[in-house]
Amino acid sequence: MKFKLKRIDWYIIKQFLGTYVFAIILIISISVVFDINEKIDKFLNPDVPLKAIVFDYYLNFIPYFANLFSPLFTFIAVIFFTSRLADKSEIIAMLASGMSFSRLMVPYAISATIIALVTFVLNAFIIPPANTTRIDFQNKYIKNKKQEYVTHMQLEVEPGVIAYFNRYDGKSNMGYRFSLEKFEDKKLVSRLEANSIKYDSLYQWTVVDYMIRDFDGMREHITQGSRKDTTLTIVPSDFLISVNDCETMTSPELRTYIDRQKKRGIGNIQTFQIEYHKRFATIMAAFILTTIGAALSSRKVKGGMGLNIGIGLALSFSYILFMTITSTFAINGYVSPMVAAWIPNILYSFIAVYLYMKAPR
Repeated sequence: MKFKLKRIDWYIIKQFLGTYVFAIILIISISVVFDINEKIDKFLNPDVPLKAIVFDYYLNFIPYFANLFSPLFTFIAVIFFTSRLADKSEIIAMLASGMSFSRLMVPYAISATIIALVTFVLNAFIIPPANTTRIDFQNKYIKNKKQEYVTHMQLEVEPGVIAYFNRYDGKSNMGYRFSLEKFEDKKLVSRLEANSIKYDSLYQWTVVDYMIRDFDGMREHITQGSRKDTTLTIVPSDFLISVNDCETMTSPELRTYIDRQKKRGIGNIQTFQIEYHKRFATIMAAFILTTIGAALSSRKVKGGMGLNIGIGLALSFSYILFMTITSTFAINGYVSPMVAAWIPNILYSFIAVYLYMKAPR
């Protein structure tokens, strides 16, 4: 049987999406005011151009912040307009006319699907390039959080080839006390040692004051020199990992980067893995929080809209807090990044099912 949306469905969808957009505009406006107040001393610096503040920073800050808290905005929208419908006895009238609560949830599910898809596309493909501009502005004019150096870095350049930097300086593109070891059948066959190494361009490096030791059974052949150009399939960004780097990658780029770093034995990629799984977990979060919000606020209570909104805000903030806590556990290595990203959804799914079963029929 062909399903057709009725006028009441379109009414709920318009109310849902309209309230969602209104919540974004309201909260983002407040956030921008607080952000300006926090950074006003930096913005008043004559070296910071107004054009860069508006177009490089805030034009990219607004969609980033809106998308980051999309589940919260979804929850607030559902709680607000559903409580309003319940307070006016409109939901009672719908249910009294023979509409089941499951049928009532159809326009909610459609709205949540629209929000989830838009959020995912923005998060996966559109916002990351914009974040590059925003983060560059922050690093240049507000506070530089870019990773400029690393110490005691060891990574696998390719199978059987291990590189080691005692120290690498990103500003000068120079590494110090560098070594490159080659293994065959778990036996060391060659070792290059250099006092310093300089990054020139993509995969092109120059070693300075080097010594190469080639092993052939019990024999050893030594080659020394002052300067030698070589090709290494690594770039500084492979190990100069900053906190915000994961936000500048599209989802395909993030997946490729994670796989590449895993193969090279680099361990501090938990933040990238959490970011990758969160982008998918956010899709489910839209449906879970929509169900909780609708089931919670569809019943007319003595406390009116204020009680429902208060409970809804408490649940939504606890969801965000719980997600932050699990992410911290993943970064510290207590749980896997995938589990950390999905635990809040799993827990709140039980809450959604319970409230759905208790919703008015």
